[in-house]
Amino acid sequence: MIADIKKRALHRSRILEGQMRGLEKMIESEDYCMDIITQSLAIQKSLRSLNKLLVENHLRTHVSDMFAAGGVEQQHAVDELLKVYELNNNRSE
Repeated sequence: MIADIKKRALHRSRILEGQMRGLEKMIESEDYCMDIITQSLAIQKSLRSLNKLLVENHLRTHVSDMFAAGGVEQQHAVDELLKVYELNNNRSE
């Protein structure tokens, strides 16, 4: 993993951990529903940010190597990216 991206991804995951603990406390204490929803949406945004970092790392490392190798490796990289794209676009909201 690229050092800078790893550092940022770990930071983001620690933020997410705190956000999840906060959400759990809000639910336990029966906070106002809209406040809980706002926290949940903030967590979703943080997850998207983390996913973006992970995709960036994958593109800059593995995918670039797979494309350089060509052939089956290149096709595998394309298939992986299409699968992630489909997962992202087919999620139920």
